[in-house]
Amino acid sequence: MNKRLISVLFIFFLICYLPFTEKLIAQNKTAQQIASDTFPATVLLVMEDTYGQPVSLGSGFFVRDGIIATNLHVIEGARGGYAKIIGQKKSYNIDGIIKIDPKRDIALLAVSNVNAPSLKLGDSDAVNIGDTIYAVGNPQGLEGTFSSGIISGIRQIDDDQLLQITAPISPGNSGGPVLNEQGQVIGIAVATYKSGQNLNFAVPINYLKPLLDGELEIVPFPSEPLSREHSIFESIGEIGTEGVTGGQMTWDSYSQSGNYSFTLRNRLKEPVEDIYCLIIFYDANNIPIDFDLVYYEGIIPPGLGKRINSRIDASVEKLNSPKNSLPPRPPQNPVEFRILDFTIVEW
Repeated sequence: MNKRLISVLFIFFLICYLPFTEKLIAQNKTAQQIASDTFPATVLLVMEDTYGQPVSLGSGFFVRDGIIATNLHVIEGARGGYAKIIGQKKSYNIDGIIKIDPKRDIALLAVSNVNAPSLKLGDSDAVNIGDTIYAVGNPQGLEGTFSSGIISGIRQIDDDQLLQITAPISPGNSGGPVLNEQGQVIGIAVATYKSGQNLNFAVPINYLKPLLDGELEIVPFPSEPLSREHSIFESIGEIGTEGVTGGQMTWDSYSQSGNYSFTLRNRLKEPVEDIYCLIIFYDANNIPIDFDLVYYEGIIPPGLGKRINSRIDASVEKLNSPKNSLPPRPPQNPVEFRILDFTIVEW
């Protein structure tokens, strides 16, 4: 091949393919840009029981105006809750449930009067092993945690798939977005394999897209717990998805001495011990007034709860108690539970 022909072919390549290549490269964002774009559309979810007490913490992200995507297990057993956008103080009550997919552990929630961007959904069928990904969420209640990793595997479970990722996931990450290098959501963080090292999973985002089709009707939280029976995670084995949660707090003294009790629940499939729980008390204006750091060293078997006793300053009880009520009585203002740490016990 002569030099002139080579030169012509090279110029042809530059004219036809180089602009396309540059466009592809330009679509990739830096990690800082992805974090900056994702945080305003990602939320901390605090789910509550019938007494308004937190039963679980999780993550979620806006997929449309007023619509938050998360995992079904984040809202399982809740009777309501609120969403708080990362980096903002204001919280938004969850109006209800729009749609759920029990098999894929996906739920769409509705909130009102919120001004937040929606994340762009990518194509999870186009991901490849080795692709760089980013996970955003609230592990252990640590709001706005950003981590990176790769797609380490694509697991086939019957007719469904799971994305195996190396980006760290802990209780509280569940429901958060997993993004590609273009800042598009390609998965929903869902679970971690507790017996392995850095074996984490995400639900492919293409499973969520059909839920956005058709009429989107808001329904209230059911009186009976939502079920994830026959979900795709049954085939994986011992996956801990929900962690340890705290809730169902009551004031227990007749003399308003600050004595109270609450329940720690082990929602994993392994026993846990050495649990550190931060309990934050709020006033009627949702402003923190005090906190209590509680340590429980005993073992809580999988799926069970343990009632814990503790004490806070008596003035906190006076500010946070229904008038003219006898113990045990639930607080009248919000109480937030944050599980800071726990240890999984080997069988």
